[in-house]
Amino acid sequence: MIRLTLPAASDAEAPYVARLNTGRGGVEEADAALVDEDAEGVTYLGRHGVLAIDGASATELDGDVVIVDPVGGRAERILRRGSGHNTLLVTERCDQLCLMCSQPPKKTHVDRFALFEQACLLAESDSLIGISGGEPTLYKDDLLGMLERVLAERPDLEFHVLTNGQFFDDDDVARLRDERYARVSWGIPIYAADAALHDRIVGKDGAFSRLEKSMAVLARAGARIELRTVLVADNADALTRLARYVAKRLRFIEVWSIMQLENIGFARARWASLFVEHARDFGPIGDAIDHAALHGIRAQLFNFPRCTVPEPWRDLARASISDWKRRYADACAPCRERDACSGFFEWHPIQQAEDGVTPL
Repeated sequence: MIRLTLPAASDAEAPYVARLNTGRGGVEEADAALVDEDAEGVTYLGRHGVLAIDGASATELDGDVVIVDPVGGRAERILRRGSGHNTLLVTERCDQLCLMCSQPPKKTHVDRFALFEQACLLAESDSLIGISGGEPTLYKDDLLGMLERVLAERPDLEFHVLTNGQFFDDDDVARLRDERYARVSWGIPIYAADAALHDRIVGKDGAFSRLEKSMAVLARAGARIELRTVLVADNADALTRLARYVAKRLRFIEVWSIMQLENIGFARARWASLFVEHARDFGPIGDAIDHAALHGIRAQLFNFPRCTVPEPWRDLARASISDWKRRYADACAPCRERDACSGFFEWHPIQQAEDGVTPL
């Protein structure tokens, strides 16, 4: 597992952003340049003074963009050089309480949009940056303002924003039609075509109705949408009905991602009642994918190890788990498709992982 937060000490008094640089490619104003390295860690010098980071080498950190918290004594590697899995957690507040939430919400919010904006401007060329929460659109104006300013200065970047789709309204249509939003995609969850079931899964009355309103707004704006459905015991048998709904009402989406459950957050305590052994009965998933395909809806599978997916649908299984939290079972070692496979979340039950794979 890759550590994203490291112990650090800094001369500065307030949090700041820096790009870590060994100096081999030249040092820019926003960079902290390497001045020393030993067995314990590395030391950098930049416009905010001295920065010492423990537990990593200069080679590991070279080119990473970090947020340094001098008071908290840590450095967060929020944009790792060469990684395709960089995501900014912009808030931990949320208006929903999903049964299987992997990031249980908090009541407080720490506003770091200014720091995130500075970090994005230092990103590698042509980067895709994820934005997550909590619910990012609780701070919609801050979020959209950040996206617009960054993309005005860095049109090479792209953003993928995870949102529950509860806060878009008619006044957003004109704004979202701006050409900069062609480089923004929205990952929006829907868990059932039945409003009562969807609302129960997300823990919010009226959520399905409000989601439909937001989807209409995004459709009128020409927004790029990735529809997301996490598979749980509650909605497994309702997938085909959901596929019919998507084919009829949401044909403007770019892709529909059906996602296996992550054993963390609320799902950990409810694992036995929520987790679906898809390898034992792939029927509802396959039927939903086939119906979507019949109507021109592209589907894909996230967090499904490839060997657990029947061959007709195996090519839809993506290497979807972020590199910093992905692992493979020991039994995966000889598999010829390992590099194309999602593997497992670092916190997936070990024995379940070992027993569930058959190397291809």
